[in-house]
Amino acid sequence: MKFPTYKGRPLVRSGDKIYYGSMKGAYVAMLDIKSKKEVNGLEVADRVHVQLLATDPATPPAKMIAKRADKEGLWAAIEIADIWLEKVEKESKPEEAKAE
Repeated sequence: MKFPTYKGRPLVRSGDKIYYGSMKGAYVAMLDIKSKKEVNGLEVADRVHVQLLATDPATPPAKMIAKRADKEGLWAAIEIADIWLEKVEKESKPEEAKAE
């Protein structure tokens, strides 16, 4: 199944939760829409809680959340999630970064 992407990472929605990133990676971001508002007749996300979650099933539940933040609007939430994922991807590949 093909999912929509943002900056090359999949976006998967389940109700008011959006998962950003690949479950094959070390982390995935979960965006939880806490409130919505109406703008020009459309319902849009207002407050969004963002969490960076470890995908390894062996990770203890207490250590599963690596980062969390509350953002105003979906765009700000996706942008912080993208920054976090970019950072953990770079940290997980230090040898490749040194070779470049």
